[in-house]
Amino acid sequence: MLIKAPKGTYDVLPQDSSAWQAVERVMRENAALAGYREIRTPVFEHTELFARGVGDTTDVVQKEMYTFLDKGRRSITLKPEGTAGVVRAMLEAGLHQGALPVKVYYLNTPVFRYEAPQAGRMREHHQFGVEVFGAALPTVDAEVIALAARVIRSLGVDDFVVNINSIGCPVCRPTYHTRLRGYLEERKDGLCETCRERLSRNPMRALDCKVESCQTLLAGAPVPLDDLCGECGAHFDGLKNALDVLGIEYRVNPRIVRGLDYYTRTVFELIAQTDQGRHAVCGGGRYDGLVGQLGGPNMPGIGFGMGIERLLMLLEHSGNTPPSAQTPDVYIAPLSERDRMEAFAIAEQLRGEGIKSDCDHVGRSLKAQFRYADKAGARLLIIIGGDEAARGEARVRDLAAHEEAVIPLASIAHEARERLGNLRVRGAATSRSGASGAEPPSK
Repeated sequence: MLIKAPKGTYDVLPQDSSAWQAVERVMRENAALAGYREIRTPVFEHTELFARGVGDTTDVVQKEMYTFLDKGRRSITLKPEGTAGVVRAMLEAGLHQGALPVKVYYLNTPVFRYEAPQAGRMREHHQFGVEVFGAALPTVDAEVIALAARVIRSLGVDDFVVNINSIGCPVCRPTYHTRLRGYLEERKDGLCETCRERLSRNPMRALDCKVESCQTLLAGAPVPLDDLCGECGAHFDGLKNALDVLGIEYRVNPRIVRGLDYYTRTVFELIAQTDQGRHAVCGGGRYDGLVGQLGGPNMPGIGFGMGIERLLMLLEHSGNTPPSAQTPDVYIAPLSERDRMEAFAIAEQLRGEGIKSDCDHVGRSLKAQFRYADKAGARLLIIIGGDEAARGEARVRDLAAHEEAVIPLASIAHEARERLGNLRVRGAATSRSGASGAEPPSK
């Protein structure tokens, strides 16, 4: 083949897009219930935004960003995460000068990471995320965790665990860094090259290292919870209390640090269990210093990112993949060539009435149109032409039950809608009774 999709990318084909739309609908509905409004930011930003916001000691900035010079010799980066761009947009538009907190979400946002493609995490993948600016109380931490959990449960997945941790703040973190750095220095020879480089600048990044030898050495390392200041400890206790009030089960995991430098205090992950192992489907936390770091006022922030591909993979493994949309509901078949324009006009009329409709644009025979309508998933097939057309009528066929009736052309939209409604009711009753469907009439 002459042209293929670049490595680490893929196409969402028509037969798969309905699952994406169903998941996105659940995300939108749950975000709106909690007062979040949608924001859309550019797919690329100035590289400095991510270097300053994400952190130049992270793997994302050091190894994974897609960065290039544009024709104006400006350094541009395809966004590797969603939060920094949202902060930039908020500051540029002055949203932080209005009513606080600012609560936004983004949906189906493309994220680019140059790393080895893996299941549910390609070089281009997509995220659903929420961000809250200007709210310092731990109840908002619990709110964003509850929103993420509600989205996943709304899609029929219950087998996941909420993991929480606190990594402190600029007041208490230096004490922890000193203890951790001392621990790592004693084991420096066993660390990977990247972790050795991180020792002087950000030793906590070593906790996020995926190299197995480093993970083994870090098994006995001190954890951030041991050195929290009074305010950070109280905030973490408040988060746990808020989750208890909401009835959300959680596990304190002192090893969670997340992979980006802007996090402070609360960090969390939602880990799902599948027959292929454990998968992090959502992660986030507080970033109380990020807005100020990017040129805005000092104000608290918190958010999460949820990988849509990872979530769809989880739904598939758990047997909860949203059903494919059946389109069209109605197929209009001309009986002969002279009836083709009438069939086309009726299909467009039904679309105007909100009924998903299609018709032949290929020149198929009536028999071939029957086969195509059935393969396309149409529920009703309406035949235009012949003696019925001369009487102002048409034949309508239930493609599942193989039943036909004659209907007036003048009320074709009403008749189609009524029959489609009956099909949905009958389908629901069949599902409840466990029946396999209507039998074809005997000949």
